[in-house]
Amino acid sequence: MPDLELVSHHLCPYVQRAAITLAEKGVAYRRTLIDLAARPAWFTTLSPLGKVPLLKVDGRVLFESAAIIDYLDETQGPALHPSDPFERAEHRGWIAFASATLDNIGALYNAADAEAFDARAAELEAKFARLEATLGQVPYFAGPAFSLVDAAFAPVFRYFETLERFVELGTFAGKPKVAAWRRALARRPSVQAAVDADYPARLERFFRMRNSHLGRLLAGLAAGQPALA
Repeated sequence: MPDLELVSHHLCPYVQRAAITLAEKGVAYRRTLIDLAARPAWFTTLSPLGKVPLLKVDGRVLFESAAIIDYLDETQGPALHPSDPFERAEHRGWIAFASATLDNIGALYNAADAEAFDARAAELEAKFARLEATLGQVPYFAGPAFSLVDAAFAPVFRYFETLERFVELGTFAGKPKVAAWRRALARRPSVQAAVDADYPARLERFFRMRNSHLGRLLAGLAAGQPALA
């Protein structure tokens, strides 16, 4: 068994992908947390893109979450990708779709004004409508078996646990398969263990610090103003 170290940040959804994959495979590893606002010199030396996660494997370094989870799936059982080459390529495409959805969430919480916020919310709703049309038998993306697509989407859904406390987005309205998938992932022990218990509070503080429509909304709520519908 190689010596594995996952270099992480408390809030990074891409780190969560790797942590979920490691947990699903029952692989022992160490987790090293860094502050991305004050990156240590050793980290900038090791990370070509200056991002987490990094996976150190017997001292060698992998970067980018898609590459990391593929490596883990190829070297540690049980396999979480389909065995069929076409289906495996399809799943990699949907993992990229999950990354695009995370980009959309970032655009949402950074939106400068209500108009931009609503536009980003509409884009998110369209992405989940596409997923609703794609999903077959749930509880998971490919039916009864948990896959790397599920590991990629679990951190996507986790954002909404905090967002929905403050805003009514309607993202999952009329999408019963997506809603069932979301619930199944939330119950998964590997998904629950991918973040610390203080993750929701940390994420809320992160939102509040944004000079954005959402940040101003949260400041208004703290001052006793009504929630955004």
